[in-house]
Amino acid sequence: MTTLPGRPPGALLALFWLAAAVDLGSLLCGAELGHQIAKPLLMPLLAGYAVTRGAPRPLTAALLLGWGGDVFLLSDADGAFLVGMASFAAGHACYLVLFGRRRTSPVLGALYAAALVGTVVLLWPDLPADLRVPVAGYSLLLTAMAYRSSSLGPLAGLGGALFLLSDTLIATGVAEWPQLPVPDFWVMLTYIAAQYLLTAGALRAMYGERRTTV
Repeated sequence: MTTLPGRPPGALLALFWLAAAVDLGSLLCGAELGHQIAKPLLMPLLAGYAVTRGAPRPLTAALLLGWGGDVFLLSDADGAFLVGMASFAAGHACYLVLFGRRRTSPVLGALYAAALVGTVVLLWPDLPADLRVPVAGYSLLLTAMAYRSSSLGPLAGLGGALFLLSDTLIATGVAEWPQLPVPDFWVMLTYIAAQYLLTAGALRAMYGERRTTV
């Protein structure tokens, strides 16, 4: 097993969960600075942990592209949302490469397809005109990733489903639908869980349980 010199794999995972706790706590308390500091640390720490466990390159790339999306979505600059979405889309493509040609359930595929069509149809009228096509295209790629993630087992499958839920919450916010209290908290909670479960599920499927334990 490959490890980083002088840095136990479990320490990186512990730091990831610490950053997650700080980020989620900051969102609940309205401490924007804490969120701005903690959020960009999440995916590099998780990617570092995954590397110490022998993560294949597509998994590492997907996590680092997620980090790029995280950083861009912190910005209010014009076009940052689209650039962030493109970074996440590239990450989903890496996940699809990781999943390869492993089998998945056709019934599950039909359910995901129905969810995709229903969500896009419902959101379409309320999305800004310039975001409708990009969001629809991104949703297709995201749903494909969520569906195919189940090929690595229940952990990764749940991670894919939570990723879809997290981004759907973002889309409903962009469409200005009614939101849950502290909506960013729920977006980040489902996103953090999704990326961890995808990572743990992939490592477990490829190397066994010992690669996903501290």
